[in-house]
Amino acid sequence: MLSLDFWLQLAVVLVCLFYGARKGGMTLGLIGGLGLLVLVFGWNMAPGKPPIDVILTILAVICASASLQAAGGLDCLLQIAERLLRKHPRFVCFLAPYLCWFLAVLCGTGHVVYTMLPIIYDVAIKNGIRPERPMAASTIASQMSIICSPAAVAAVSMISLLDGYKVGGEPFGFVQLFMIVIPGALVGLFFVSLFSVYRGKDLEKDEEFQQLISDPEQRKYVYGESTTLIGKVFTREQWLSLWIFLGTVAVVALFGMFPELRPIVGKKSLSMTLLIQMLMLTCGFLILVFCKTRVAAVGKTAVFSAGCVAIVAVYGVAWMADTMFHAHLNDLKVVLTDLVRSYPWAYALVLLLTSKLVNSQAAAVATIVPVALQIGVPPGLVVSCAAACYGYYILPTYPSDLAAIQFDRSGTTHIGRFVINHSFILPGLIGVLSATATGYILGMIYGFV
Repeated sequence: MLSLDFWLQLAVVLVCLFYGARKGGMTLGLIGGLGLLVLVFGWNMAPGKPPIDVILTILAVICASASLQAAGGLDCLLQIAERLLRKHPRFVCFLAPYLCWFLAVLCGTGHVVYTMLPIIYDVAIKNGIRPERPMAASTIASQMSIICSPAAVAAVSMISLLDGYKVGGEPFGFVQLFMIVIPGALVGLFFVSLFSVYRGKDLEKDEEFQQLISDPEQRKYVYGESTTLIGKVFTREQWLSLWIFLGTVAVVALFGMFPELRPIVGKKSLSMTLLIQMLMLTCGFLILVFCKTRVAAVGKTAVFSAGCVAIVAVYGVAWMADTMFHAHLNDLKVVLTDLVRSYPWAYALVLLLTSKLVNSQAAAVATIVPVALQIGVPPGLVVSCAAACYGYYILPTYPSDLAAIQFDRSGTTHIGRFVINHSFILPGLIGVLSATATGYILGMIYGFV
């Protein structure tokens, strides 16, 4: 049985998480320091270890992604996506989510969806399609991509934490991870898109929408002018920055797939964690040097700002959680090992709920995966349920969800009267649960579970 002290300490951690998530921004990470002080001074706990390798890997990836955005290479990619959307507007409920997922996989950040949202809205509203359908699905898709990208924080965190473990009889790497999460995401997005095609009332049958556009001024506001990147001419340097970044992502994936290509350091292949850091820092440097990128602009990008917030969250939350759970490791092994063995979905559920509490896939991975491995959860199960690290759609507080609401001038993408009944929860649950279930089935087929 777990002691009373355990439950009191868990209450301290949860209070910190709830308050930090409610305040948003860097609060979540900073309040981890307060939680640590309470645990150390209140119960004389030995402080755990902050996840330094994960933090440094996240920082390297952010530097490369922010350099790409500052150089303008991200807009080149978005223009290609827009052309495809406008060429096939009737399929926007399928095309938009898959495009946003693919763009985010390539760029390693779900923030690409901000530029796509006004374009998706314009394509939908001009073709009589309820904007909520593709817009809510696209924000979910952009976040489902994070665990599928070799340049994304959550994926590299998973690689870092499982470095040295064997999954399916082979040393863990990107191959094993992507064999699970990419097919899972593709299946999950299919069900999200299929649901989105039929959700809500058609615009011509929606009384609220028809009443809104009966006012000529509101009609002009709803339909507005087109937002587009079509026709914009990009410089050679902007295109070069995109190819440098995508080339680096390809090299990262190559080294992850073929460990024998890595140099031997101290009788072992170079750690993939360290190699990702080296390659991503080099990528950022090459973009700065060869693409005429203003150095000062890198630190002002949305990617850099959001990434730094993620680092602080991982730092404070993961350190606090490691301190608390490590102190009760033996008791947790006794209680949870049999539970997870009997109900494998229990691990996925804990990961999902933690993601909502910390509002970060990387922070959820950094918090739960080490504890799971320490109490004896098989690494193969951890990998097979990786898609469950995305759960912050449960409440509509994440920036991409709020952005979708703001960009939808028709008002169809919304937060309901009871808050929980918002536009994102059903596509989020459908996508993540089906992706996780697919991952678990694939894990059994591959022999991971």
